[in-house]
Amino acid sequence: MNKVICFGSAGRDIFFPTSEGKIIETPEDMLSQKKIAFELGAKIRIKERHESLGGCAANVAVGLARLGLNASCASSVGDDSIGEWVKKELEKNLVDVTLLSIEEGRKSDFSAIIVDESSAERVIFTNKNSSGKLELDNLKTADAEWFFISDIYGKWEDQMEAIFEVAREKNVRVAFNPREAGIREDAPEIIEAIGLCEIVFVNKDEAIEIVTNMDNEANPENVTQEKFLLEKLKSLEPKIVVLTDGVRGAWVSDGEHIFHAEAQKVPAVDSTGAGDSFTSAFLAAYIKGQSPSECLQWGIANSGSEVQKYGAIDGLLSENEMQVAVKEVAVKEVEINEV
Repeated sequence: MNKVICFGSAGRDIFFPTSEGKIIETPEDMLSQKKIAFELGAKIRIKERHESLGGCAANVAVGLARLGLNASCASSVGDDSIGEWVKKELEKNLVDVTLLSIEEGRKSDFSAIIVDESSAERVIFTNKNSSGKLELDNLKTADAEWFFISDIYGKWEDQMEAIFEVAREKNVRVAFNPREAGIREDAPEIIEAIGLCEIVFVNKDEAIEIVTNMDNEANPENVTQEKFLLEKLKSLEPKIVVLTDGVRGAWVSDGEHIFHAEAQKVPAVDSTGAGDSFTSAFLAAYIKGQSPSECLQWGIANSGSEVQKYGAIDGLLSENEMQVAVKEVAVKEVEINEV
């Protein structure tokens, strides 16, 4: 059984669905084309709330475990009730917690999430207290075939370099999902890391940020094109580049072929965890030896299931469920010269 260590955050999410927000279109803002507004000083009544495990490392580890892989969550939580709850939730979902450290005197990560009921899109208010310090002392003795690096905080450059050093020493394959905050803080570090990975996962906004930092004179029209973004990221020499763009679906490039699959038209209630569920399924399929187009099917099917539930865990598919769900996902090959 394959062992994947997922590095990043783990915490607790609480969701507040509402139809009270006003959606504002701002197309002139390339990185924030829609906003949600509430009356200042208003009290918004919420009919119901939902709670779920959160954090990219935790979400992806659970998704991998659900699909039959041996997954470990390398994160840190506080010595509070939320930290205890996170650990139990991971164990309940068959995720190894030997690399989950307990930070004395710290509060665990917590997020409050406003979900717009009409679109299922959300705004996340997140407080990262404990995930800024990963305990990596035991990493050199940990048994793993893959590392998945996601939303590490604090002195993340040092932590990421330590993870890559172990990966080189132990010949561990690496998948990487950089976050916008990291790109804005230290784009050169992110760009260098992409070149050390086998797979890089980015959403379109993250891709635009990275490519703009790679080439600040790039034609603005090109920077909005998926093919251009894939080519620029592939030039950094990861083996596989995966690009997601919400309801528009996802693209994957191995340098010779580009494949695209549209997002499934499902009754979505919450987009939180859609990216993580896609990532966990794509990575699971890849580790199991599936082709890039088949990996894309797995990712789309998993995210299509996940958005029908609140939170990032409840809608994740098992391997048996996946075998049925992928039959509904169509993949199209995009011509290399097609823009």
